[in-house]
Amino acid sequence: MRKVSQISAVLRLAFSSSRRSRHTNGCRSYCTPPNPTPSGPLTSYSNLVEQGRLQHDPYQEKVASAFQNLFGRLEHFEKEMEDYHVRLEEWEKKREEERRRLMVEEAEKKEEDGVWASMNKQGQKLLGRWVLGRRQMNVEPGVGKWVSYLNRERKLDSIVGSRPAIPSAPKGLYIYGNVGCGKTMLMDMFYSATDGMIRHRQRFHFHEAMLKINEQMHKYWKENGEEKSSQYSVSSWIMNLPVDERVKEWLAGEEFYKQQLQMKHILPAVADKFLVDQQSIKKGASILCFDEIQTVDVFAIVALSGIMSRLLTTGTVLVATSNRAPRELNQDGMQKEIFDKFISKLEKHCEIISIGSEVDYRRVAAKNSVEHVHYLWPLNDGVLEEFEKMWRQVTDQYGGEITSATLPVMFGRTVDVPESCKGVARFTFEYLCGRPVGAADYIAVAKNYHTIFISEIPAMSMEIRDKARRFITLVDELYNHHCCLVSSAETPIDELFQGTAEGTLFDLESFQFETETEDSRLRRDVLAEGSISAAGSPSSIVKMLSGEEEMFAFARAASRLIEMQTPLYLEGVRFLHPYFHQPK
Repeated sequence: MRKVSQISAVLRLAFSSSRRSRHTNGCRSYCTPPNPTPSGPLTSYSNLVEQGRLQHDPYQEKVASAFQNLFGRLEHFEKEMEDYHVRLEEWEKKREEERRRLMVEEAEKKEEDGVWASMNKQGQKLLGRWVLGRRQMNVEPGVGKWVSYLNRERKLDSIVGSRPAIPSAPKGLYIYGNVGCGKTMLMDMFYSATDGMIRHRQRFHFHEAMLKINEQMHKYWKENGEEKSSQYSVSSWIMNLPVDERVKEWLAGEEFYKQQLQMKHILPAVADKFLVDQQSIKKGASILCFDEIQTVDVFAIVALSGIMSRLLTTGTVLVATSNRAPRELNQDGMQKEIFDKFISKLEKHCEIISIGSEVDYRRVAAKNSVEHVHYLWPLNDGVLEEFEKMWRQVTDQYGGEITSATLPVMFGRTVDVPESCKGVARFTFEYLCGRPVGAADYIAVAKNYHTIFISEIPAMSMEIRDKARRFITLVDELYNHHCCLVSSAETPIDELFQGTAEGTLFDLESFQFETETEDSRLRRDVLAEGSISAAGSPSSIVKMLSGEEEMFAFARAASRLIEMQTPLYLEGVRFLHPYFHQPK
């Protein structure tokens, strides 16, 4: 049995310690304030090596140099993009004014030519009924309306001119390598250095990014979907025109047709709002940092392809990390044509760099750290008693009453928290991973609680594959939000996922996109847009059933569990967790 003493020492590390451990290339100590270094990621890396907080690694230094080169080009690119957005806004405004003028001219000419002369008095009331959603009138159905739309667009091109040319963006970076080799650390150094330089920037973990895409699709559908078309189509500029009601009706029909066309391209529309704050007065360059990019299912391939392709061609600088090289992401061959187009565009816009180090620096840090006293095993009476004692000490420290809570989750859902106390929460493994919950639930928990207690974690085999997959996602989100984790488990970390061949479980819910009913329709619409089905090829299903991906992902989860016990990680909880940055 592993000794489970020194509880007070762990608590001091988690909440107040200033101690440092050496050689922590896998840890995120570089993010800890104060004294930020605005001079760039390479300088940050070199300083940490000099301080003895990182062990020098030539592979990491090479990647840090690549980040430094990108960093050096961004200030100029930001200014170029600011100027571009000013010109683009002027162009769009002029084009919209001309579009409305052309539409009114067309409508009036049709009236002069007697197109609507045969309409009776009852027909003149169609606009009012159209606004109420009872009926739609198509003066030029089918191909005729499409031709009319294209002719108008061509006229606009000749009158207003072509869209302003977007500045050439510096190449982003795609960093891949083994678990614990420092990919996320280096990316976060770069992201931290761009604070104040780049106006629009986001950092997402894979699960959070996919949920964000789902959320934006859901919002777009709500605002522009067919069920609200009647309310949105008759714009105020049409209603206020001093023209015949029949002209207004035709104009409203043309506007509705334009909306229908836009709804067929939902992914580009979502991408346009994915990074840039639409309420911002001033727009500039955009950076997307994407941690642990992967393609777990067909939806991920189609959605990532549509979103990323749009962002890359509109000036967004992409920085991504992954355990796999780009062309190895889709080893199952799902939707190969769409995937290959996406990868070709990614390779065009990003420099691909491998971190060749075989060292898992999280494990190195753990060896130079205090004993792992907050990962308790095995599940015997002594461990259970120590787990309860730690729970009481932490909750007593915060001096709050232990209560239950309900957290809001994306898409109007909620997740219940059985026991919580001022930023600290407690769950059983079965409660978090044995039910149909997913990344959205875990993100809600991770954002709201800086310290998470999880009891009774079992050794995971293929017999509980769905629970194992959820547990991997849970660890990813706790780590991504820099939570302190206290747990009791059946086995040591390296033996948690045994990966035996004793049966297989293929749980579709474990793809982590549990949303409300309407969002399922959005997923189907995206798949339909790509002219594909929701199922992968037979070979891909066999591959997924084999547990290969789970084994690969669990190696990352185990490495992160080890890092989450090191002093340097625990010191960062108070500085980095969202709970401590909320207004009190």
